[in-house]
Amino acid sequence: MRVLAAAAIALFTSAPPLAVAVEEIPLVIAHRGASGYLPEHTLESKVMAFMMGADYLEQDVVLTKDDLPLVLHDLYLDAVTDVGERFPGRARDDGHHYAIDFTLAELRTLHVRERVHPGTGEARYPQRFPSGASHFRLHTLDEEIELVRALDARFGRRTGLHVELKDPEWHEAAGKDIAAVVIETLERHGYRSRTDNVFIQSFDSVALERLAAAGNELPRIQLIGENRWGIGSRTNHARLMSPAGLARIAGYADGVGLWLGHIVDGIGPTGGPRLSSLVERARGHDLAVHVYTLRQDDLPPGVADFDALLELVYDTLGADGAFTDFPDLARAFLDR
Repeated sequence: MRVLAAAAIALFTSAPPLAVAVEEIPLVIAHRGASGYLPEHTLESKVMAFMMGADYLEQDVVLTKDDLPLVLHDLYLDAVTDVGERFPGRARDDGHHYAIDFTLAELRTLHVRERVHPGTGEARYPQRFPSGASHFRLHTLDEEIELVRALDARFGRRTGLHVELKDPEWHEAAGKDIAAVVIETLERHGYRSRTDNVFIQSFDSVALERLAAAGNELPRIQLIGENRWGIGSRTNHARLMSPAGLARIAGYADGVGLWLGHIVDGIGPTGGPRLSSLVERARGHDLAVHVYTLRQDDLPPGVADFDALLELVYDTLGADGAFTDFPDLARAFLDR
């Protein structure tokens, strides 16, 4: 599949960027690509998600030592690469190897694998792509954009980008402005306005508020998680879910990314899922709702199967979009 990705880039990168208003609702957002089938955030996974009909592809972005935007979910490399084997002695005191400590040239030597638990080496999802099989590589945001543009040009599609700024506060402490790098990269590829099919998302409310204050026109999604996840100290996620918090979000963002665990609040009296009022409250502030993450192999309590989860999110809750590791199943559900 890497051959397909490389060929697409080589043949069609001269095509102009495709601009499209965010109008196809509800959306299938490929979570780290078709990550239920191939290792996350690889070009191969993105090609598969594209061919499965995803409306948007997600790009988590961190910065390298040489200030390049790398597509990677974690700040560190240990869970999805063989960095410990290739660069012994380069870990920080916490035992992790951070992308920001490596140049892109060094990062390109790593092999990407299925996600494992760094402490044990056991696969996070044992039934997925065999860990260690084949050879996958890391890539930059530029390379992924070029791939998406090439595929769109070849197949006459308008695929969106859903770009996450990973922990801007942490990057700032390291002397790097990840928002500035990502925005410059997007603008260089023609993504500048609300009519361009791209979202900027982050768990960091301060970073998104700064983008709004600077007049950046790209649609923004405030991701809401849990304070216990340790994703920055300057954003209080419990407060974001309050009436005052949602009202404030509406002043700088176009929508919210809601964790499935905040929506499915345990099991109800009849044995089905018990739902919170968070989606309804977000809609009361005219916020779009994108739900994360729908996984066939990790169902919430009270949900019988993946079709039932899709029906719950898209039909019962009426989400505007959903992140899923299985974009083909979500596409088929919506097409039905």
